[in-house]
Amino acid sequence: MAQEEGSALDYTDQLRRLAVNDAHFLEATGEQAGCRELSPRTLALVRLAALVAVGGAAPSYGAQADEAVNAGATAAEIVEVLVGLVPVVGLPCIVAAAPKLALALGCDVTDV
Repeated sequence: MAQEEGSALDYTDQLRRLAVNDAHFLEATGEQAGCRELSPRTLALVRLAALVAVGGAAPSYGAQADEAVNAGATAAEIVEVLVGLVPVVGLPCIVAAAPKLALALGCDVTDV
C-alpha cells in the first residue's frame, strides 16, 4: 500500500529512501528524520554514542552531552553509554573519548 506524501513513513520506506540516498528525505522530514519513535533522551544518547564511534571533537561532546542532559539523561547514564560501547568500538576508542566526555560533564579525570 503506497503512502501519501506528507504521511508518516514506515521503517522499510525510511530504510529504502536512506539506502538510495534520497536527498529530499532528510529535507522533507527535518533534523529528526526517522526519529519519531525515539524519545529526545534516547536520541541524544544514540547521538552521543555515534560521536564516540566516529571520534568526535571535544566541543561536540559538550554540545551533545548538554543535549542529553536537557532531554533528561543523567551523567551516570551518559557514562554508561561509554561502558556499553566497549564491545562495539573497542577500549582504545573509549579511552580516547573518556576525557572529552568528562570535560563535557564538568569532571577533571586528571585529578585522581
